[in-house]
Amino acid sequence: MLTISPIPAFDDNYIWMFHTPDSQDVFVVDPGDARPVEEVLKSHMFNLAGILITHHHFDHTGGIGELTRSRNIPVYGPDNQSIKGITHTLRDNDTVEISGCHFKVLATPGHTLDHIAYFTDAGEGKNPALFCGDTLFVGGCGRLFEGTAEEMYHSLSRLASLPGNTRIYCAHEYTQANLKFALAVEPHNQKLQEQVMHVAELCSENQPTVPSTLRQELDINPFLRSDQPEVIQAASDRDPSTNASPVDVLRVIRAWKDNF
Repeated sequence: MLTISPIPAFDDNYIWMFHTPDSQDVFVVDPGDARPVEEVLKSHMFNLAGILITHHHFDHTGGIGELTRSRNIPVYGPDNQSIKGITHTLRDNDTVEISGCHFKVLATPGHTLDHIAYFTDAGEGKNPALFCGDTLFVGGCGRLFEGTAEEMYHSLSRLASLPGNTRIYCAHEYTQANLKFALAVEPHNQKLQEQVMHVAELCSENQPTVPSTLRQELDINPFLRSDQPEVIQAASDRDPSTNASPVDVLRVIRAWKDNF
């Protein structure tokens, strides 16, 4: 079992830190900035034992160099030579042991072509954990900077097949904006309306809105619901040329979100 906590970075990034409860050796996911990581390490007397990377964007990789300058630690990440500092290249369906837990590597192209996610059955509170970078957010998904709607659909479908109690550790605090859009797509979704109220309360108290759970996302996230009648209708209203397939629905609502 892992203890997992967020380290805020930049305006809205989360660098996830995890370790076993009986250890001071910690791992971090997507450290775009070394400074907040070093501050947490110092204040809690933790030892940085390794780094996990989901994709090449600088707000996820920018701290690698500084964090490894005086540390001989593993850096796990996708097979992309543009990411400086990777010591352990990972590919789809690889399994690696990190902090005493087995992580399965899932290729999730869409946001970027090199994007991977890390899944373990041994997360916090005996719940599975998914470190999904910028593929899946609370109420949303990543922009299609490099991949296609079809690639993103298949990546999200793969994540949707994980256990419902999987906790979703995404890399950004985008929840309020995502849920505002989700309501535009599904204004009659009662579970979504309830989540909007819950998130507003968390934000008023300056609390993180993540992690989410996969079960919750399947109820409220339009990008995981592109086969649902109300989402299909919203996409068709937005773009009458849509063929109503889940891939095309996702394409339409992702383009809609880009300009929302």
